[in-house]
Amino acid sequence: MVRSLEVRRRSAAILGLTTVLLGLNSGCVVRRYTLRTEPPGALAIVNGEEIGPTPVSRSYTYYGDREVTFLKDGFETKTVIQPMAAPWWDNIVTEFFSENIVPFTLRDEREFKYDLQQATVPRANDLYNRAEELRAEAKAPPKPRRQGFFAWLGFE
Repeated sequence: MVRSLEVRRRSAAILGLTTVLLGLNSGCVVRRYTLRTEPPGALAIVNGEEIGPTPVSRSYTYYGDREVTFLKDGFETKTVIQPMAAPWWDNIVTEFFSENIVPFTLRDEREFKYDLQQATVPRANDLYNRAEELRAEAKAPPKPRRQGFFAWLGFE
């Protein structure tokens, strides 16, 4: 009887130690993207936050679309919507296991390359025509608003 109690305690201690060691050696996911431009040195702005001149890398937590804008003197401003889909091992079903249980680090590193176009100086005549179009648009009377309860519901 004393022997079985000792075996139970030893088994519980081993189980507890194993649980702690597995918890310390739990999985991890490293997510990182790198933005590169040709020519390099453009200021990268991701979702309204300046992240620095290209090439630039950034860690992230969530997948999804990002609005990326590049600014560089002498080049046209470039804005793109960059989709970032989750890999097969990081979805709603497997995320818990890949983040916590897998005993090694999973890496999701992505690199995006963009070409910037040389800025062109618009002709004076084109600027004048665009200004006239805007002036005519500003002088036009606004569209009348719908009135009444039925208009509020979306009926004419």
